[in-house]
Amino acid sequence: MTLALLHVRAFQETHGGGPSVAVRQAQWEAILGRADAQDFTFLVEDADGRLVAFARGAPHDGGVPGFGGELNKIYVLRRHQGHGLGRLLVRRVAERFLSLGVRSMLLFGDARSRSNGFYEHLHAERLCSAGGEFHGGYGWRDLATVTVDCGTVGSDAQRDPPTPAA
Repeated sequence: MTLALLHVRAFQETHGGGPSVAVRQAQWEAILGRADAQDFTFLVEDADGRLVAFARGAPHDGGVPGFGGELNKIYVLRRHQGHGLGRLLVRRVAERFLSLGVRSMLLFGDARSRSNGFYEHLHAERLCSAGGEFHGGYGWRDLATVTVDCGTVGSDAQRDPPTPAA
C-alpha cells in the first residue's frame, strides 16, 4: 500500500489527477508478484523510513528498435527533488540492465513535462516520430555512459541509496 500511495502522490505532483490508490495497489501487486529479475523496482526511503522515490525497469517490448530496456517509471516526491535521487535511480536502473546484458534503454513520458529537462541533462536522446515530432520518448543507446553521467549525486542520495523491491 505504501508504494501505491507514493505513486499516486508523486504522479499527482507531476501530472495532476491520475488513478486511485486502489488502482495503483492492484497494479503494483501484479508487478511485484512476478518473479522476474528483468522486471525490477528500486525504492528510496528518507531518514524516517518513508518512501520518497522509486524507479522501475522492465524489458522493452521492441516497439522502438534499438532499445532493450525501458525505464518504465521514475518518480521523486517534489520536496525531495534536486538532491540527486532521480539521478541515482537512473544510474541504478542502468546498472541493473547492464548486469542483465541490456545495453540500452528508453522511456516514454509527456512531451510537455518539466521532467524532460532532467532527462536531457542526463544526455538522453529525444526520440522523434518519422515525421520529426517529439511525443515524450527519450533513449540512451549506451547505458555504460549513463552510469558515468549519473555518477555524482547529492548528499541525500548518498545517505538514502535505493533498495530493490521484492
